[in-house]
Amino acid sequence: MPQTNVLIVEDHPIFSKGLAALLTSQPLFSIAGEAENSSDAMEIIRTKQPDLAVVDLNLGNEDGLDFIKNVHAIQPQLKILVLSMHDERYYASRAIKAGASGYIMKEEAGSSVLTAIRTVMQGKIYLSKKESVRSKENRINTAVEKKDSISALSDRQLQIFTFMGQGLGTVEIAARLGLSTKTVDTHKEHMKLKLHCETSQELRQLAIEWGHKGT
Repeated sequence: MPQTNVLIVEDHPIFSKGLAALLTSQPLFSIAGEAENSSDAMEIIRTKQPDLAVVDLNLGNEDGLDFIKNVHAIQPQLKILVLSMHDERYYASRAIKAGASGYIMKEEAGSSVLTAIRTVMQGKIYLSKKESVRSKENRINTAVEKKDSISALSDRQLQIFTFMGQGLGTVEIAARLGLSTKTVDTHKEHMKLKLHCETSQELRQLAIEWGHKGT
């Protein structure tokens, strides 16, 4: 198997060196570089083209989640594993949503870190067993909440939601209902709040799934 070239983004040099030593003790890993901040990390990503970035969420005065979002937008093929002291209950799902492929806490054993890296490099999501169960339960609960919330839509909002499920865009929906595009967009923003959708894409996907179920 080819070596996995790893970038370590960590603002504590001692921890960074320890992680580098752990990885280089394994024949399948090499170190592309070590960075203490986002600008240095971006430079290494640009010049060395690593396969994986192991990222701490604490980067001095910088936010690790913002860094992950920026990297994922520029280099979506780069795998990202978060290795952090922050409790996974509060940060794991946020990191995955930002573009990471895994989350592991610093208190875990070195063998678990290696397992997490291998899992991520196989194209899978890595979470601890406890967090995986919690994540699955949250997805089920969220799906139920969203389905129940559809009944809270106004008649007009339900019309728009139904048309969205049929693949119609704002301009087409506005024409069908005799509304302005601004009014349709305003309804969509209200629907996002009622249905607990953070983005327009999430709202559109929910409408499509709802339409397919015929509910």
